[in-house]
Amino acid sequence: MTETILKIDGMMCGMCENHVCDTIRNQFTVKKVSASHTKGIATIISPEPLDVEALRKAIAETGYELKSVESKPYEKRGLFHR
Repeated sequence: MTETILKIDGMMCGMCENHVCDTIRNQFTVKKVSASHTKGIATIISPEPLDVEALRKAIAETGYELKSVESKPYEKRGLFHR
């Protein structure tokens, strides 16, 4: 599992968050995706690392600008996971 954090410029509201999340869900194989317009980020949990150029193109097509991408192995957190 891989966690990918996208810094996105241009999101202004909850509808912007939904637009970004729906685009990512429709174009990539992901387990979970969430976005925050106040933080300017989208977080993606996926089984495999995602193609950065494909992400950049998909985000650009929504009208937003992808500023940076950070990927790292995903570590599940929670009560029973240490």
